[in-house]
Amino acid sequence: MKLLVFGNSGSGKSTFARAFARHTRIAHLDLDSIVWEAGKIAVQRPAAAIAAALADFLANNAHWIIEGCYGELVEAAAPQCTELVFLNPGRETCLANNMRRPWEPHKYVSREAQDAMLANLQAWVAGYYERDDAWSYKAHRAIFDAHCGPKREVIQPSI
Repeated sequence: MKLLVFGNSGSGKSTFARAFARHTRIAHLDLDSIVWEAGKIAVQRPAAAIAAALADFLANNAHWIIEGCYGELVEAAAPQCTELVFLNPGRETCLANNMRRPWEPHKYVSREAQDAMLANLQAWVAGYYERDDAWSYKAHRAIFDAHCGPKREVIQPSI
């Protein structure tokens, strides 16, 4: 099984993916872990390093779940997935989920550092349906609609 889960920040991707990976005991890749520089806030790694990390994960895991909001990486992994899952619970759900987000020590040195970025995250999440970038609803919808393999869109996650 190779499950690719994507959607807006706060849509439930990480919660879903962690639970699925625990239940199935398959490899889990949070795309945040390859996109951002370790120990730095909002500093993106070079594109070549990101692509190499994704290629390495795909090549070295027979079964996996990958999750993230990065349209270009979702597109790169989609041809290898056995199922594409688009989590799309709506703006208000994503914003509410972000308010309840636990501290993510793999991204932030402290809960305070994470909380200091919350207003920026919420503004970015709120613009999901209006933005026109690779991490927007428009890009995600195009990826989902173009995918020819098994896929599902989840409007009301049961997680």
